[in-house]
Amino acid sequence: MEEAPRVDTAQLMELLSVSLGVYYGDFTVASASENLTASQGKTLTVLRRGPVAMRALAEIMSCDASNVTGIINRLEKRDLVRREASASDRRVTHLVITPEGERVTDAIRAKMHATQAGLTELSDRDRQSLFALLARVFVPEPGRTSHQGVASETTTSDTPAD
Repeated sequence: MEEAPRVDTAQLMELLSVSLGVYYGDFTVASASENLTASQGKTLTVLRRGPVAMRALAEIMSCDASNVTGIINRLEKRDLVRREASASDRRVTHLVITPEGERVTDAIRAKMHATQAGLTELSDRDRQSLFALLARVFVPEPGRTSHQGVASETTTSDTPAD
């Protein structure tokens, strides 16, 4: 039996770059079809996972808290997100996706035709393998710091917002 050729980290990083380029382009076009910027669409995608403190969202999005404030203001005007004060710390603002925000997020995902087509071509087994590998590489375990330096609990922590 012949061994598969060794794939080094540089090759994987290049393929991830190409893959993410296709995904991001697809996502950007789909977000624009809903009259959103890619950053606004990404914000909805993050909030779809659950409420997030304002400061934690800035860390997840790798941007300044003032940028997040502008993004949230625009999404809130369209009734796609709402702000809620933390019950345990009134200085903390949690961001919550609304039902309309969930609908828009679903519409964006449905319009990501290149991504959908590529994933649909995979067998069930390949999709399960891809899911497991991506989760292992990019999704931090509870308490472990992710590649962005954000502990996984910070997405819902009561960290005071700026």
